[in-house]
Amino acid sequence: MTRDETLLAKRFVDLSRQAQQKDIVVFSEFLNLNELNIFRQEASELYSDFKFYGGYESSERQMIAFLPDALCYTWNFPISCLKITPLNKKFAEKLNHRDVLGSLMNLGIERSKLGDILLEESTIYVFCHENIAEYIIEQLTCIRHTAVQTEQTLPDAINFQFQKETLEGIITSNRLDSVIACICKISRSQANQWISSGRVFINHKEILQITYQCHPQELISVRSFGRFRFLDCIGETRKGRLKIQYERYL
Repeated sequence: MTRDETLLAKRFVDLSRQAQQKDIVVFSEFLNLNELNIFRQEASELYSDFKFYGGYESSERQMIAFLPDALCYTWNFPISCLKITPLNKKFAEKLNHRDVLGSLMNLGIERSKLGDILLEESTIYVFCHENIAEYIIEQLTCIRHTAVQTEQTLPDAINFQFQKETLEGIITSNRLDSVIACICKISRSQANQWISSGRVFINHKEILQITYQCHPQELISVRSFGRFRFLDCIGETRKGRLKIQYERYL
């Protein structure tokens, strides 16, 4: 691990120790896939139990709650969900994830205070630490050239459906390097590099083995590239290669 990763690992152990010694629930900031993977590597060193959550099921960026053995009160993750809509849909631009994140970061907000950002037509949902929710509501008035309004909403009230497209490909086997090369449209050697450098996650867990066998319905995340779901092998070509079907998250 790098020096920063080693410090993060020690931080997880320290938060776990605090929870156990003080008999309180202690929370991490929002963590990305790589940081969550570092945490899993240190799980055996913890002093307390723990839970993950990012505000909704299948969230990618998540907080960790460290739970003491003698916990005697109810608790909730300090996560707020914000709904952002244009003031005038007629003149609204088509915004993307980078536009939204950039506007939030320009407000001086650290990335670790922000969870997932979900876009659905003209509506944007942002998960954030509850202690910055009001600040965002007051200060976020524009994204790019689009005037917006922000309000707090309950995660349960979200009826968000990920936009996906179903695609097909041909692979030599369902080894991870072959699957990554196919769905990312890169060479097998480049896929090997991405996997060995820690860029590929299966169901939120880092996989470093290029020979890993992909299974139906597994969620594949490629850092800085996108998310996919490996659906299944649907047949063979005349030359004995496998036909696969997968979903790409838009």
